Amino acid sequence: MVRWAMTASRSFRLRFHLPDYLVDLYKSLKNDLPSFNDDPSWTLPMPGRFVIDQDGVILYAEVNPDYTRRPEPEDMLPVLRDAALRRVA
Repeated sequence: MVRWAMTASRSFRLRFHLPDYLVDLYKSLKNDLPSFNDDPSWTLPMPGRFVIDQDGVILYAEVNPDYTRRPEPEDMLPVLRDAALRRVA
């Protein structure tokens, strides 16, 4: 993980701690997540999706603390269409 991504996810509280069974699994597979992330915690950023316009305005944001649930791509299509129409107008 890139250091800035972990810093951002920590700053915005958009990360989750791996449950013990996953920590044990990662360790058994010799996956040293804390070293890889350059962060001592067994955490990962929460999955999320954002649409930000050219002026830096957040048009769409979805983050779920349950890392097993991912946003559906079609959920953000209306936002993208609206943004494209505003840009043309």
